[in-house]
Amino acid sequence: MKVYIIGLGLIGGSLAIDIQKEFKDATIFGIDTNENHLNEALELGIIQKKTSLESLNNADVIIISVPVDTSLNLIKDVLDLISEDAVVIDVGSTKVDICKSVENHPKRRNFLASHPIAGTEFSGPKAAIKDLYRGKTNIICEVEKTAFKLQEKALSIFTKIGMRIRYMDPRSHDKHIAYVSHLSHISSFMLGKTVIEKEKNERDIFDMAGSGFASTVRLAKSSPEMWTPIFKQNKVNVIEILEEYILNLQNFKELMEKNNFDQIHAEMQNTNHIKQILNGILSNA
Repeated sequence: MKVYIIGLGLIGGSLAIDIQKEFKDATIFGIDTNENHLNEALELGIIQKKTSLESLNNADVIIISVPVDTSLNLIKDVLDLISEDAVVIDVGSTKVDICKSVENHPKRRNFLASHPIAGTEFSGPKAAIKDLYRGKTNIICEVEKTAFKLQEKALSIFTKIGMRIRYMDPRSHDKHIAYVSHLSHISSFMLGKTVIEKEKNERDIFDMAGSGFASTVRLAKSSPEMWTPIFKQNKVNVIEILEEYILNLQNFKELMEKNNFDQIHAEMQNTNHIKQILNGILSNA
């Protein structure tokens, strides 16, 4: 099996590692606009060979793992170059614009829109890790538009590396992922910004930062090159959830100003229910 991975960062690189582990006959070819990333991926054994888009007619599987704004045109270019039996898999974090961009392509049947819900705050080939996807969920959108035999090819890869599959339409995906992923990143970036700005006048602030701060601000280390296009493509949903989030923050501030700590306690106690929700998700992993 000839697997071509376009974009050799955390997501693409980790997929390459796991596919090699589970499919002994797989040869991993790497494509990246960053020559340093290509060389690193080769040295680390993430890929076996460097290549270019011009060789895609030889591919069985093509995985596109690049910023979502780049994907909009790149997916169409890739579909133009592949054979009839190849499947092109997009793993980006937004789906509405990407699915719309290929809806009228002659080889739409060769495309599978997916979103593996996995990752860390790190980027580049050195961030790639084994078993990143084991026990994680992969959202598949518009599966009915992909040729059945190509669905099977892609799904066999996902299940073999340990992923659970869930099906969803693109609009529902983008709305739900805005709540559980995009808002978390915005909160982390803005918390980091707030503390950095305050630190200009209070040099001891980071000496006092504990594990709670570190875990909350962890996502602020994520790549702006990747996340800015995500926020742009999911702008409507992100603005909607930000409005809800800001209202909750404003309400908390007003309760503080009124010394209404009984209500603050009640708000936090009600929110503690999230422990049961998350424990249920983890126990089913």
